[in-house]
Amino acid sequence: MGSANSGKRDGKRTTSEMQTLDVRKMQRAGQLQADHWFSWSWSERGEVVATLTGKVETDRVMLHHRRKAEGAWASMDYPVPLVWTPCHYGGQRAWWLCGCGRRVAVLYVGNRFACRHCHQLAYPSQREAPDARATRQANKLRARLGWKLGIFNQPNGRPKGMHQTTYWRLMNRYDVHATQVLDGIRERFGRSRA
Repeated sequence: MGSANSGKRDGKRTTSEMQTLDVRKMQRAGQLQADHWFSWSWSERGEVVATLTGKVETDRVMLHHRRKAEGAWASMDYPVPLVWTPCHYGGQRAWWLCGCGRRVAVLYVGNRFACRHCHQLAYPSQREAPDARATRQANKLRARLGWKLGIFNQPNGRPKGMHQTTYWRLMNRYDVHATQVLDGIRERFGRSRA
């Protein structure tokens, strides 16, 4: 039986495995006005596994977090400072101020509310094999060009209205990614025959 980090390259969890608190979504929803209360819950397989209530103050948000840990509920009260920066065309943008001093848009919920660096989290894309990342990038370019996804599908040519220089720039990037995918397939196929 493996450890909690077995099967994970370099032992780090990823950001997709954690509950998040995104200040941008809260600001868009108008939830960052002083004296505003909000609440959220997180579910797994239809069962609530964590709840969060918060009260916005002028320079911080007081959070009350409850989560199910090993069958019992654990509670935590946690103040998170808010920092506001001016935008170029007016208005203000909100940021969380992590305990490490970083100004971040997303806090991750664990035994504390902290940034990705403090929780030592990796992005899921950092775990991808090079050919898997190339596949994702090639499909992103195919979608931008209006083509059917998958490198084995025929290209449909330049989309109507796209500048020729843009098209050739995207085509060159696509060719690099498609070559990486094919090299990865060849390498795997070569290994399996040995």
